[in-house]
Amino acid sequence: HWWTPDAYEGAATPVTAFMSVAPKAAAFAMALRVFVEGFMPVSAAWTDLLSLVAILTMVWGNVAAMLQDNVKRMLAYSSIAHAGYALVGLVAAGKTGNNDGVAAVAFYLLVYAFMNVGAFSLVLYLQREGSAGDRLDDFDGLIRRSPAMAVLMIFFLLSLGGIPPMAGFLGKLMIFYSAVDARLYLLAVVLAVTSVISLYYYYRIVLRMFLKEEERPATRAGKPLGAALALCGIAVLAMGLYGQ
Repeated sequence: HWWTPDAYEGAATPVTAFMSVAPKAAAFAMALRVFVEGFMPVSAAWTDLLSLVAILTMVWGNVAAMLQDNVKRMLAYSSIAHAGYALVGLVAAGKTGNNDGVAAVAFYLLVYAFMNVGAFSLVLYLQREGSAGDRLDDFDGLIRRSPAMAVLMIFFLLSLGGIPPMAGFLGKLMIFYSAVDARLYLLAVVLAVTSVISLYYYYRIVLRMFLKEEERPATRAGKPLGAALALCGIAVLAMGLYGQ
């Protein structure tokens, strides 16, 4: 993941949104097939190693994200942490041999696609206002100049942080339960603690949107971007409420 923050920051925002979702989903789809099906007879040889990788990924991704002032870099490190959460489900599937971990990872990746594309779409919206869009101060006073966009960003941040009733909470809960069922208690604890840590840097964006003053004219999102944002917002709420 060393390439991720620089690539996310340097790429055009639509490309960044695609890179944050599609390659990760493809990689985990392949990993689930290879490890859970092909390498299941030798699961003892790889589950402990991937447990260590998952812990390092969750801790490093969240700690590094706390230090970022660039929103795209912050979301890049956040995506590293989310890869660690998905790894927990993969390890749980390898430990138990059942499909609970696989189902948890599949659902989590589906949820992650909507909430992460939604967050990057908000950055794209701010860029259409004429700002850089990826600085924290670009979100200043967003609730006053564009309340709908601010509410949608709240949806995405709550989901990324794993707060109910958003879909991200249900995704993390499924992975947490799969880890507990596999008796991976350390992984479950690290997942829970790092999810709480992540709320700090997501809250920084919320603070800017609601409590900072910024006199800047609002702009229209345009129909394609507006439709994409609405779809992502509805999805993270609906899958959180009706995920079963």
